Amino acid sequence: MVCAMLLSADIWVGALIRRVEIGGGFAVVVRKGDPRAGAVLVKILNRSDGTARLLAEATRGDGDRIWMQPVASTAEPDLDRYIERAVRIDPDVWVVEIEDREGRHFLVEPVEKG
Repeated sequence: MVCAMLLSADIWVGALIRRVEIGGGFAVVVRKGDPRAGAVLVKILNRSDGTARLLAEATRGDGDRIWMQPVASTAEPDLDRYIERAVRIDPDVWVVEIEDREGRHFLVEPVEKG
């Protein structure tokens, strides 16, 4: 398996969008960041129950890439405020929005709580 960190951000985002589409969801790049090394935020909208989640990439102490929820809220306005702050701090950040009736994230890397 190729480590996702070796891929440029634009290629990694494109692959995520393809996985979502193949899985029956809908994904769109809401904000393009640096094509090579921009960080990625993934907002997941579950239209069946009206909730939303935000996932941010992180690196564990052992160097493995993981995803975690930087905001505990499931209210979309709270997530949008976090995204706005993140973009002000890091203008290279990518934002991908996924709509899925089951609330799936389609990430292949581990997703950790808290």
